[in-house]
Amino acid sequence: MTYDFSEIVPRLGTDCMKYDKVDWCCGRKDVIPMWVADMDFRTPPFVIEAMQKRLQQGILGYTCSHDTYWDNICRWNKEQFGMDLKREEFTYIPGVVCGIYLCVQCFTNEGEKILIQEPVYHPFRIVPEHSGRQIVFNSLVRTKDSFTMDMDSLRRDIKGCRMMILCNPHNPAGICWTREQLQEVAHICAEEGVLVVSDEIHCDMLLGGRKHIPFASVSDEARQNSITLQAPSKTFNMPGIVVSQAIVYEPKKRRKFFTYIEGNDFDLGNVFAYDCAAACYSPQGLEWKTQMLEYVQGNIDLLCERLAKECPQIVPIQPQASFLVFLDCRGLGYETQEELDDFFANKAKVGLNSGAMFGPGGKGYMRMNVGCPRSVVNQAIDQIVAALRA
Repeated sequence: MTYDFSEIVPRLGTDCMKYDKVDWCCGRKDVIPMWVADMDFRTPPFVIEAMQKRLQQGILGYTCSHDTYWDNICRWNKEQFGMDLKREEFTYIPGVVCGIYLCVQCFTNEGEKILIQEPVYHPFRIVPEHSGRQIVFNSLVRTKDSFTMDMDSLRRDIKGCRMMILCNPHNPAGICWTREQLQEVAHICAEEGVLVVSDEIHCDMLLGGRKHIPFASVSDEARQNSITLQAPSKTFNMPGIVVSQAIVYEPKKRRKFFTYIEGNDFDLGNVFAYDCAAACYSPQGLEWKTQMLEYVQGNIDLLCERLAKECPQIVPIQPQASFLVFLDCRGLGYETQEELDDFFANKAKVGLNSGAMFGPGGKGYMRMNVGCPRSVVNQAIDQIVAALRA
């Protein structure tokens, strides 16, 4: 089946956060919304069909998991990532951010230190802070083309921490960490007794033929000292269906964590969760994902080519994964992030995420969501270029 990703799907006025609450992001509604990380592509038809089949039962009661759900996740991890996964080694959780919260609550205490590598997805900071934990910022280092880890500073900063929250692949820069980098992180954290929570929600969105490397797969140290969080929600554009999974290989950590989840009633999916996930992790899901990523790569290529020609002051970090592009806007010459935010919202009228939300290293940057029809990407670039010329 061939899918149409160029279709404009009307979303304004549908209680859609991306459109109806875009003023939360940039203070006005009359902008092209390219901020929150959901795509403007129709959710795959096989997901909708799974929901319709469940609806036809006529009663939306408590719903238990089924063998297809468990089997498809195991098979998908084996075929896509080479990960051997047994049914007892993972569990349902209601969202990856919720999973981070559950890890923080289960494995750390108030006042203890948690390390994050900024600039990074903002809930990495917000969730521990709101839980009374101390955040240790280990800054990524800007390279010519992207960001990288500074292992020497990681060794220094990790001391005294109880947990490290890793973004793999990285959001917002779209970095696919190498096996060697992940092995070194695993070794450093194992030596210091620091548990690694690896957010791998973008693991199915690698571009350019790359293969995702799960953190838990790189060494025995990583396998024994980590919790992996996955979800089909970003890849298959169904974040409104709350379904994710936590993978824990080490038996003692698994027993502690899964007991905590069950004891707090977080282990039961909603009426659609299991069916939708099972549909995503199927051969149909693989075909849809392949076509979607090809289209997204075309959008990224278009953005990079047009900005290089028409607006070289803005330098996109070409992502290795996902539909999110981190734009280096320091060449525009604005002295403050507020001025930069104002330019995009009030002059270009393009609604992007401010780089400052991702930490100190994000100042001077903006994050753009190009998971949308190509005509929308072109229109956004037109408005940015016109605003600069004006």
